[in-house]
Amino acid sequence: MVDTANAGKPFVRFESVQKSYDGEILVVKNLNLDIAEGEFLTMLGPSGSGKTTCLMMLAGFETATHGQIYLGDQPINNVPPHKRGIGMVFQNYALFPHMTVSENLAFPLEVRKMSKAEIESRVQRALDMVELGAFGSRMPAQLSGGQQQRVAVARALVFDPKLVLMDEPLGALDKQLREQMQYEIKHIHENLGVTVVYVTHDQSEALTMSDRIAVFNDGVIQQLSTPDDLYERPENSFVAQFIGENNKLQGTIKGRENGNCVVELVNGKSVEALAVNVGESSDRTTLSIRPERVEINPPAGKVPNIIGGKIEELIYLGDHIRTRMSVPGNDEFIVKVPNTAGHTLLNEGETAEVGWATEDCRALDPIDVA
Repeated sequence: MVDTANAGKPFVRFESVQKSYDGEILVVKNLNLDIAEGEFLTMLGPSGSGKTTCLMMLAGFETATHGQIYLGDQPINNVPPHKRGIGMVFQNYALFPHMTVSENLAFPLEVRKMSKAEIESRVQRALDMVELGAFGSRMPAQLSGGQQQRVAVARALVFDPKLVLMDEPLGALDKQLREQMQYEIKHIHENLGVTVVYVTHDQSEALTMSDRIAVFNDGVIQQLSTPDDLYERPENSFVAQFIGENNKLQGTIKGRENGNCVVELVNGKSVEALAVNVGESSDRTTLSIRPERVEINPPAGKVPNIIGGKIEELIYLGDHIRTRMSVPGNDEFIVKVPNTAGHTLLNEGETAEVGWATEDCRALDPIDVA
């Protein structure tokens, strides 16, 4: 993992980059982003948020409408894709079906006019790296989806690029294989130290693999942070909602003091929260509380914030009971109750209190609760 705090000059830089396809609507709006050498940075966001467009501009398949992109110290806006020296991995593998696995890997080396001995050595090394050393003579159609994706990763790395771009590379795989490949790509990155820019809409994938994550929405980076920072300390309601599961409660600010605020909920009850992204008294706010930070029927005096609710649904998930409750202002309030000894059994239809600590509740910009 790269030490982004102590990194020197950025290896990749987006400087005031904008992109419009029609001359009117900006799909990327004034992007400024520095990526350190050796970093695994993920661009995460919903469809249409601008993340893939940014990747395609970095690859050279799209042209920035405004601004400049740098690789090292060199501006690359006018450098064609094949001269940027960047490895690419796509969702659809993009392997040549008429070539063997080894021939697929050899192709980018032959284009670079390497010797036959050097090509053979690099191809075998790349295959061994993705644990497909004995598969060189097979055709892509003879491989499973996961094996084909490993070949695609190997081909992107075979010519030793300093930068590899991955666009939804695991989107076509089933859940178990997808999770396995997440760890494999992460370990390859750690072993090689190559810089990776990864695009996905899957937040759990981003949390698993990344050094830092840039959360995109509407062409703008909403927050750029480490995975734990994004989850624990979202800076706005979009990030809180998009990263992990999140309970939302609407309220009105009644006062602020020492970094906290008092918020009146829709039922008139007041709770205390961290004042993260809020206005002044009488302004609306949306509270964000993670399901695992909420306790059902907490002992008296244990937590300062308590509201009443009704248990609507209990789902057994092994290590915890997913409990859906109806509370004032939210009929989809989720509590993750650990499946451990000492927890009182709950029943659907019962009323109960839920409580949480002030530091686990973040007051953010107001949004409508779905």
